[in-house]
Amino acid sequence: MSDVTLQLDDVCQHFKQGSDVVHILNNASLSLQKGEVTALIGPSGAGKTTLLNIAGLLENPASGRVMIKGHDVAQLSVRKKARLRRAHIGFVFQTHRLLPEFSAVENIMVPQMINGLNKFEAQKRAMQLLAMIDLDDRANHRPGQLSGGEQQRVAIARAVANAPTILLADEPTGNLDPQTGQSVFETLQKIIKGTGASALIVTHNHALARQMDHIYALEAGRVTEGTA
Repeated sequence: MSDVTLQLDDVCQHFKQGSDVVHILNNASLSLQKGEVTALIGPSGAGKTTLLNIAGLLENPASGRVMIKGHDVAQLSVRKKARLRRAHIGFVFQTHRLLPEFSAVENIMVPQMINGLNKFEAQKRAMQLLAMIDLDDRANHRPGQLSGGEQQRVAIARAVANAPTILLADEPTGNLDPQTGQSVFETLQKIIKGTGASALIVTHNHALARQMDHIYALEAGRVTEGTA
């Protein structure tokens, strides 16, 4: 059985700007392997977030193929894509986007309960994840009572609460100082290795990129094997 969890083949994307056509992605291809953390680097405006949105089934490409666990998603309905996204894809953003009125454990419980898990099982899973990232002693603290790094670690735990196959992260350490950013990255890496998922991380931090299993570079709409 293939260990490829996500594959993009010759993906193109463009937008109309007045009478002009702006090409964002030009035959971009990449793949993610189970249990690996992969960096996506490139200059601002290169299309990294667009590629991430296409990989996460939030945006349809103009052409090309998106494969999730070997299945082409092009012909799926909007509803089936949403179901596939909930089942297989987790997202981490530059800002943590935690619900301020809920505690850390409750924030991790929410996506599980939306997915149909009962409260008891959701809480059990949430506490296991908090223990994995050494925050179980902060379970009942609300986001405002946590440091920036702690909030982002909770956001990572929330993103993997439903055991996704693929984790997509857009500058997850961008708002953090270098030491805290390193700690958050190590948390993310620990969870990926521990769950057997795969991760694609957009980052401008080349020091972090060098610690990942694989690096892709995006420039002028094309994806190449990268070095940081």
